[in-house]
Amino acid sequence: MKGFPEYTINVNGRLLNLSEPQAMGIINITPDSFYVKSRKQTEYDIAQRADQIIAEGGTIIDIGAFSTRPGATQVTVGEEMERMRMALKTVRSVQPNAIISVDTFRPEVAEMAVSEFDVNIINDVSEGNVNGAFGGSDSSNSISERKIEDGEYPEMFKTIARLGIPYILMSVKPDITTMMQTFAKEVQQLRDLGAKDIILDPGFGFGKTLSQNYELLANLGKLREFELPLLVGVSRKSMIFKLLDTSADEALNGTTVINTIAMLQSGASILRVHDVRQCVETIKIVKETLKYV
Repeated sequence: MKGFPEYTINVNGRLLNLSEPQAMGIINITPDSFYVKSRKQTEYDIAQRADQIIAEGGTIIDIGAFSTRPGATQVTVGEEMERMRMALKTVRSVQPNAIISVDTFRPEVAEMAVSEFDVNIINDVSEGNVNGAFGGSDSSNSISERKIEDGEYPEMFKTIARLGIPYILMSVKPDITTMMQTFAKEVQQLRDLGAKDIILDPGFGFGKTLSQNYELLANLGKLREFELPLLVGVSRKSMIFKLLDTSADEALNGTTVINTIAMLQSGASILRVHDVRQCVETIKIVKETLKYV
């Protein structure tokens, strides 16, 4: 691979150039996200974090109000809405022009975020499953998917198409072959409904064993066949610290290594991270190196 794929997405009338990777900074407004230092629950902490993401070179702020780590407490739609409204109001007040992504699998939360706060991207970790198809990071057996019958369109897909907003479609499938087969069907469904800006996320840590995560990483380049932007989110995940027998607190170096591999393997367009400055530096080094390949 030489250079990065040429992609742009339309974010509320602005074109975001993805011809070089962008850093997406994470704000978790949950009390139980797996990486303790990422938890931001007060308006002050959320505002500081939003400012930090932009100051360190992040171009997208990703806000999540529902923890998807194994064993996390499930929250109601009302609770998720309440958390999300507070966070979005805060981020919009300190970074009014920021590109904001909302991490949710619930169509009603997506609808609220776009209609009330002009959110730019919906990041769905459930592959369109309103019941939450995400599972633990250790075993695909933890996935409890609602089966989508042929000809049936997930409610989130219909919501995304109606809102006309970029959509991150994340896979919970355990292997690259099944993933590509399912992505092909889902992308066609989204296009049938009129959705335009689709970003694929292979879903590291979701419904995959440790070995499946690394097999996926080795085969990531195959996803370029879809000719769609790719998001990679491995920041401080268990696939790093379990392999190295450390912890999430000690997983920054491993995150950087995997992000580098992902860019070289697939030309990943968006890297979703906790550590924005380090990610931006990694992108800069890879970009400079690829000039001479």
